[in-house]
Amino acid sequence: MTTKTRASSKRATARKPRRGRPPKGASTLSREAITRAALEAIDGGGLEAVSLRVVARRLGVDPSSLYNHVASKDDLLDAVAEHILATFEVPAPTGALEDDLRAIGRAFRRHALEHANATVLVLTRPTISAASLGPLEAILAVLVGAGCTYDKAVHLLRVFMATMLGSVLRDASLSAAFDGEVFASLVRRGAALEASGLEHIVAAAPHLASFDGDAEFDFAVRLATAAIAAELGDADPRKGDRP
Repeated sequence: MTTKTRASSKRATARKPRRGRPPKGASTLSREAITRAALEAIDGGGLEAVSLRVVARRLGVDPSSLYNHVASKDDLLDAVAEHILATFEVPAPTGALEDDLRAIGRAFRRHALEHANATVLVLTRPTISAASLGPLEAILAVLVGAGCTYDKAVHLLRVFMATMLGSVLRDASLSAAFDGEVFASLVRRGAALEASGLEHIVAAAPHLASFDGDAEFDFAVRLATAAIAAELGDADPRKGDRP
């Protein structure tokens, strides 16, 4: 039979981690690890599924320990938005205005829809880190490279971003009206549709009843880039070939 000495008891007490802190020598929390855990929670259950307590449980730590890295849930959501933007990989530029803008748009859509539940954060949370401003920098570089002044480039940037982000948000939170479900139901109830007196809806119903997100996005971005090229002047040799 062995008896604990006072020294060994003190050592055991020293080794016991304090609540909310990792054991000595263990890897510490980081803002990045917390952000990734939050994004995983959002991917799995939507924005309503994330909280500091949920994130702490995913990381196996006490919720109070998160406050060393994030100030609040709002700060955490800001971090998630910045992470999505900062991890976007800008396509290599070709020097062709329309081609480069379309490439950025398509790449951003693919990246954003990898985390469809979090897409709204990109539109509603402030972006304050340099890394998160990469997509804007890439678009401005294309516009200025095509001979655009910065004041005009900002106007065109906003037009392009509105088109791109609006389309991505639509695809991320697709409503029945956008995906054709409502109109498909109307088509199945042909008599009711015919009796509505809405002649243009009746004529367009077969087309409204179908939806291809990729094709719709390409159409919107192609239209926006063609308008931007026209605004800068058709003489620009770097417009790119329209598909």
